[in-house]
Amino acid sequence: MLGDAKTLARQLSGQPEMWGRAYASPHPRGAVDTASVWFTAYPLSQITGEGETFLAALGGDDLWDAFARIGIRAIHTGPVKLAGGVSGWTRTPSIDGHFDRISMTIDPTFGSEDDYRTMQGAAAARGATIIDDLVPAHTGKGADFRLAEMNYRDYPGIYHMVDIPREAWHLLPDVPPGKDSANLSAEDERRLKDEGFIIGELQRVIFYEPGVKETNWSATGEVLDTDGEPHRWVYLHYFKDGQPSINWLDPTFAGMRLVMGDALHALTDLGAGGLRLDANGFLGVERASEDDEGGVAWSEGHPLSVAANQLIGSMVRKVGGFTFQELNLSMDAIRATSAAGPDLSYDFVTRPAYQHALVMGDAEFLRLTLREGREIGIDQASLVHALQNHDELTYELVHFGTTHRADTYLLGGVEYTGADLAEKIRDDLRRHITGPAAPYNAVFTQNGIASTTASVITASLGISDLTTITDADVERIRDAHLLLAAYNALQPGVFALSGWDLVGALPVDRDDVADLVSTGDTRWIERGAFDLMGHNPEANRSASGLPRARTLYGPLSEQLDDPDSFASRLGSMLHLRDAHGIATGTLLEIPEPDDTGILVLINRLAIGAVQVSVFNFSQREASTAISSAHLPVGAGVVDLGTSEEVAVVRPRGRHSDDDQGTFDVTVAPFGFQALILKH
Repeated sequence: MLGDAKTLARQLSGQPEMWGRAYASPHPRGAVDTASVWFTAYPLSQITGEGETFLAALGGDDLWDAFARIGIRAIHTGPVKLAGGVSGWTRTPSIDGHFDRISMTIDPTFGSEDDYRTMQGAAAARGATIIDDLVPAHTGKGADFRLAEMNYRDYPGIYHMVDIPREAWHLLPDVPPGKDSANLSAEDERRLKDEGFIIGELQRVIFYEPGVKETNWSATGEVLDTDGEPHRWVYLHYFKDGQPSINWLDPTFAGMRLVMGDALHALTDLGAGGLRLDANGFLGVERASEDDEGGVAWSEGHPLSVAANQLIGSMVRKVGGFTFQELNLSMDAIRATSAAGPDLSYDFVTRPAYQHALVMGDAEFLRLTLREGREIGIDQASLVHALQNHDELTYELVHFGTTHRADTYLLGGVEYTGADLAEKIRDDLRRHITGPAAPYNAVFTQNGIASTTASVITASLGISDLTTITDADVERIRDAHLLLAAYNALQPGVFALSGWDLVGALPVDRDDVADLVSTGDTRWIERGAFDLMGHNPEANRSASGLPRARTLYGPLSEQLDDPDSFASRLGSMLHLRDAHGIATGTLLEIPEPDDTGILVLINRLAIGAVQVSVFNFSQREASTAISSAHLPVGAGVVDLGTSEEVAVVRPRGRHSDDDQGTFDVTVAPFGFQALILKH
């Protein structure tokens, strides 16, 4: 990849096209205008027609016709380039769903560059966009890492890796037979830090698992360099041991060159319009300060991550694209990184909160989270609000559990510290959607819960056995699913959903993916295969070998012929959203409702009108008066779906200094309303 990056850079250097666009500042509403509804694909899970590749399927006219009817304007392909590793001259498979990239070449499992360009052309012909992936935090153990182990040219500069002198090899763990590295124990980590070789313990160990990953460091076995001299290295990996971390501040700048080359390849060679930045919050790390004896290294919210993201975001904007970050850190870090870096950020802010609202039938924590984001300066229009993706339901609540752990918050009349609040929400979610309540879902390490959107809903409905789901249950599941879609769509920002959402997929049985979950990665139960268009109804597995999931809604080709289906009703809502410009509006207020199950969002649309979205997360009918200074007395309240006036804003109080207007709404169980005020 480093070699390809050099070749690509020389092709673009000195060209006038590199200076034709503004690039310094993020432009979130410009990115939202480009495409405000995304389909988030997962290459390993999609069942295609017989002999058809994943990328060819995503270029199909029937698929794009279906997407147009629903209102989808972009495909985020997921990672489709070669991933995994190299052992000798043999390629080894990916260990993390192709997020351990080793090449700029399209993986033949998913198709070819010609397939990719055909897909991009089909999107462009419909005014739509393709979004690719960039992984600026790490690679896999491919040729670049093997050359780094061999101490060849600039390659060690790609990674956070330290050449341990032979006289200190006794500090390193033995590498088991058949392995090329061994994870350091906490004691190994401490001794190497004390000897001055590494910076030691980081702020947290992501994917922590006893006996597998106890620290963020691993040691290689003995490797001969190009002169025949032996080396053993200790290298950093925030995630799995097959994902060595890139060093953004090595004097060779080899890691930076590799990442920038990969970005430019996707944008200028393949024709993508945007890039997802994976794990981009982990690009800077330094040892604890001298006066912080025994402290942990600074590895999250580091200024170097902010600077590196500014470079990536600027480079992408320079060639006409946009970026979004999948950054599960505090809201403060999201705001700081977004100031000059990516154009959009994944909504880790409210994703666990809206799941909690559904599970509990109470939206108080969701309201608290939204208000916290507003106070910190998060612009809802800069967020990608999503249903299921390839990852677990992330419930770490890093904002409350780390940066704001000592702050106090009021929930249900009880005062909590941020740390205690985060643990309470995690406990609520674990008790209600895992274990005996829902044995088909699973906790994933310390990060969250492996589940589909549909299986979060079944757990919320008290269904503990998926084989007992009735037709009446499917209707309730669909209504709750549409509510969650509406919450994400009827507010400013991008709305994203997956194929698992579109077909109503349930988790697969753990025995069917036993080899994949054997290492503790329970996320594979939520990644079952699905046939989006019904092209291969006899297939029991995807081309990648994942077992077909049970689906509740059926393929899009059938759903779009039924006006009451999930896809048809979703399409009606999304076209309403698009017609009124809700995606590029501004969130003004989250007023307090009379019923705890209700959430109200008051938005200002780009045309200046006030728009109100109302959601009922409970399984009962709920009513509330909506009061706000943003509601002008005498204005008509019009339902965007029916164009009927449903209320008139009246004065809230009798006193002249009370400038708040108010009106009443009643919302069906799992219901929602999109309203607009007209004078």
